[in-house]
Order: sequence, then structure tokens, then C-alpha cells
Amino acid sequence: MDDRRMFAQMKRAGMGVALSKAKLSQAMLEILIQLPVGTKDIKTTIVGHLGLLGQMSATRDINAAWNETTKKAAREYPEKFLLGHRGVLHWNDGSLKVLDKTISAANFRKLNELAEIEGCNLNQLVSRLIRYYEKREA
Repeated sequence: MDDRRMFAQMKRAGMGVALSKAKLSQAMLEILIQLPVGTKDIKTTIVGHLGLLGQMSATRDINAAWNETTKKAAREYPEKFLLGHRGVLHWNDGSLKVLDKTISAANFRKLNELAEIEGCNLNQLVSRLIRYYEKREA
């Protein structure tokens, strides 16, 4: 507890780490790739491993660096990490399936035209198409 008070007093006195978010992100990534698979609460674990650097950095700098680190980890180490919904970093252990939420503009337009012809909204049309497909497959 005394350490927290000391660091808080140092921050109020104007002392800081003067480290860029890119360098902080790089340090987080180096720690992240060394963590054992399945570690819970990844961000808190990494900030704890940053030591003095993590304690002296501003929360907004840590959050910005973490956002950058998650994107970089998912891009550079796709065999270990997945970037899920809303930018949440997950271990790539096969338990999470990332949903495809993109649809081309042409297909979206065609679906809307079909829904208008059928006299329903797009959601109801897709439900009908799924039911039709399931009946045909059975």
C-alpha cells in the first residue's frame, strides 16, 4: 500500500515515465506473447508485469496502448490470438468462433428488394430463408 501512495505522490509532483504509447504497446506485446495459453484477465496481468512502468503510466496511456496491442497481437499472432466482437482479445483455442457480420452492398440491396416484394422486413425474410433451407436439407 505504501508503494501506491508513493507513486501517487510522485505523479502529483509531476514525475512521469515519459514513454510513448507505441513503446508501451511494444512492451505489452512482448509480455503478452510470453503468457501461458488460457491466462484469464489478460490486460490486468500484463499491466502487473509492466512493474514500475505500468504503475507510473497514466490510465489513458495504458488503455490506448492496450487497444493498439490487441490489434497488433491478433494481426501478428493469429495462431495464438483472436480479436473478437468489440475488440476483445481472446485466446485462439478453438472455443470462440468469430461471426462474419459483413454482407456486400449488392446482396444487401437484393435482400431488401426481396423483402419488399414479400411484404416483410429483412429479418423476417432471412428467417424464412433459413427455415426453407433447413426443411430442404432434412
